[in-house]
Amino acid sequence: MERSRALEIVEKQLTEKRYTHTLGVSEAAVELAGRYGADIYKAELAAIFHDYAKFRPKEEMKQILIDEREDERLLTFHHELWHAPAGAVLVRKEAGIEDEDILSAIRWHTTGKPGMTLLEKIIYLADYIEPGRAFPGVEEVRAIAKQSLNAAVLAAVKNSILFLMSKKQPVFPVTMDTYNDLIQNGDDV
Repeated sequence: MERSRALEIVEKQLTEKRYTHTLGVSEAAVELAGRYGADIYKAELAAIFHDYAKFRPKEEMKQILIDEREDERLLTFHHELWHAPAGAVLVRKEAGIEDEDILSAIRWHTTGKPGMTLLEKIIYLADYIEPGRAFPGVEEVRAIAKQSLNAAVLAAVKNSILFLMSKKQPVFPVTMDTYNDLIQNGDDV
């Protein structure tokens, strides 16, 4: 699928602010893919579609999670996590994207997962460091991303966990598993 067609499809699903965010994620993903040797086309498409389901009704996303037999624990956590796995399903059905690498990167961009692929790490990190983001710690992670993908993903996961803990919010177990996996198996963290 051509970039322009992908953007046309996605723009109809997003608010103007979220579309601008998506453009930033795409820019960051392309840069990271070039730096770390990932498929730039797949990185760009995954980035463009990563928030495809962000504004779908909660009930629709919930039903997708149930129908697709997603981790049932998701249903007990904040619905903000639902758009990633629901989005992967909807991107396949509605946009015709069949590439499992792209769909998996969309699927895991909010929680991460142990054993993330290169593309999954790039989309997770691009979503975190895209140029429009401005929050404590993002500049540090951007700097780390220029030196080490694994270390930058670890820093982003750690910051996300600490943020949730500071707000007395639960941390999805797979995100904790992602942190542990990066600590135990990261080549350069």
